[in-house]
Parts: sequence; C-alpha cells; structure tokens
Amino acid sequence: MNQEHVLKLVDEAIAENKALFLIDFNINNNSIIKVIVDGDNGVTLKECIRISRHIEHNLDRENEDFSLEVTSPDISDDLVNVRQYKKNMNRIMIIKTENGNYEGKLVEANDKNITLHWKAREQKPIGKGKITVEKEAIIPLKDIRKAKVKIII
Repeated sequence: MNQEHVLKLVDEAIAENKALFLIDFNINNNSIIKVIVDGDNGVTLKECIRISRHIEHNLDRENEDFSLEVTSPDISDDLVNVRQYKKNMNRIMIIKTENGNYEGKLVEANDKNITLHWKAREQKPIGKGKITVEKEAIIPLKDIRKAKVKIII
C-alpha cells in the first residue's frame, strides 16, 4: 500500500473542513489504515464518515485489500498537537515532564509553551499555619512527555 498516496487522500479530506487536524496516521503490515482526526470544536461522526468515504472511494480494492478506521481521539489519549491544547483552555490538565509533574488549569497555549495555574497550601513565611497561594508554571511544549485532560466526574 502506498502510504504517501493514502496520506494525500487524508490531507485532502481534512482540508475540506479547516477546523479539523490530523493527530495520527498509520498503515500497518496487514494493510490496516488508522486515521485519528481532531477538531477545534470536536469531530462529529458525520465528519469521520466523510473522511473515510473520501479515502475509500479513491483507493482500489481490486488491487489492494485494506481495512480503514477513521476516528477521533479518546478522552484518555495524550494531547500531541498545540491545537488540542488551545481547544482545552480552562480545563484541568495533568502534565508530566522530565523535571516534574504539574496539575493545573490551562490558561494559555501557543506554539512554544503552555501556562498552568493552580492553588497550593504553603507554610506561612512568619508564624504557624498555612496560607493558600496562587502558582503558575510556564512549560515548554518540547519538555512535555505526557499531557492529559483531567477527567472530573
């Protein structure tokens, strides 16, 4: 299976809706094509079907047998694209880096960094007891090893 041709078909289908973007694309040895697409406002089933049909109708099943799966990311999947961070603004994120772990509200995201805010209890500088302080971390995207939206029930 020609991976470049299939990826071109995926890109064509996604280009029809500017709010969509590709998260992952893979063709394994058994000719199983897996496409994961996300959108600035989510991805509807109708969009997944449209993308799937565009790919399938432009591939020849007479020449190659394949299986095709077009889906959106699972809520438990890691964020991998800056647009995913932007779409999850003001949500609680769990971020893992080599230098430590962070949990806080995502308040800013750009092409280089994300910014998290959270509150923490710390010892008073003078006297006994604790006070609540506002914390902020600016984390470079290149340092992020894992990033998930915290699921709150």
